[in-house]
Amino acid sequence: MEKRKLGNTGLETTVLGFGGFHLCEVPYPVAAELLNAYLDGGGNYIETAPSYGDGESEIKIGRAVAHRRNEYVLATKAHDRDYAGCKARLEQSLQNLRTDRIDLLLMHAVDSNETLEKILSPDGALRAAEEAKIQGKIGHIGISMHGQPDVLVEALKRYDFEAVMTTINYFDHCNFPSILGELVPLARKKGAAVILMKALGDGYLHRSPEAAFRFALSQPVSVVVAGINTREMLEMDLELVGTHRPMTEEEVEGLLRTAPELGNYVCRQCGACAGCPQGIDIPGIFLLEGIFDRQMGDGDVADAGNYALKERLKHWFGTKERAEREYAALDIDAKACTGCGECMPKCPYAVDIIAKLRNVDYKLDREYGKIYE
Repeated sequence: MEKRKLGNTGLETTVLGFGGFHLCEVPYPVAAELLNAYLDGGGNYIETAPSYGDGESEIKIGRAVAHRRNEYVLATKAHDRDYAGCKARLEQSLQNLRTDRIDLLLMHAVDSNETLEKILSPDGALRAAEEAKIQGKIGHIGISMHGQPDVLVEALKRYDFEAVMTTINYFDHCNFPSILGELVPLARKKGAAVILMKALGDGYLHRSPEAAFRFALSQPVSVVVAGINTREMLEMDLELVGTHRPMTEEEVEGLLRTAPELGNYVCRQCGACAGCPQGIDIPGIFLLEGIFDRQMGDGDVADAGNYALKERLKHWFGTKERAEREYAALDIDAKACTGCGECMPKCPYAVDIIAKLRNVDYKLDREYGKIYE
């Protein structure tokens, strides 16, 4: 299996990493079989967190593969924000994982500047991680979060985190374009590894696994971490990694044009619709929709299964209220649309911009949105 440098850590990881969250969904014998088959298949990056099943994922990993500890790079996470909590949790993780060292500790789900301040404070979790690093209990310190990457950008500017874990897939690229546009270039400039999660968009891209993996593996990342809970899934992932061909720019554009999950509703943030005569920042408003619900609330309920999946995933990143606040602060919002139609022929993806603006206003401003009904 292809290996890539894990930033400037001196470690090398296989491009396919094993994510431990979904080990909570299967009994121990299945988890042990999957983990050992992954290592036998050439994989060498296993990642988990103490919050996955209140330690269940870590315990299963430790029991299943601790005897093969020198064969894999081990990463876990710290979701406590204070020094004492992080220190105690790390000791528990070491015990759960049956090891005396963790190669990478990620400050987990740092979702706001307030959380970042707590971690970086003199009594914050980072101090506990730094002490553990000096003691040899962890090798490197990173940070993770989901969705909109502005906090991760700020974190990299303020501290030399050695790795950053972020959401990258061809669907959420349309919702959070600054991940590839700003965060990844900054991480590479600073020598921090980029760890890709959610290659299949939390399962939303389950109809297109080959396209999703090709897009993910074509990005300038160290490792693509996949959640695995069946042998069939593992074998498919190993095959996709083994036959991977990097996507060309033309292939990426073709994917963005034809992907069934994008259709003619999701804004690709190409900017072609800019220049509204009413002064509406159309791409900016659609960015807020991405933050609100990942553009999943499109009003289409014809496919019950797909609708249920979107309902489960659309607020997964917990940024609904943020989008509502930023929308309320706009001087000109979607209600200013007169339906003139000047923007409509500009969209190369045939998005009905007028209808989409009305839907965004309905979602982000419930007090006034019903005027369109």
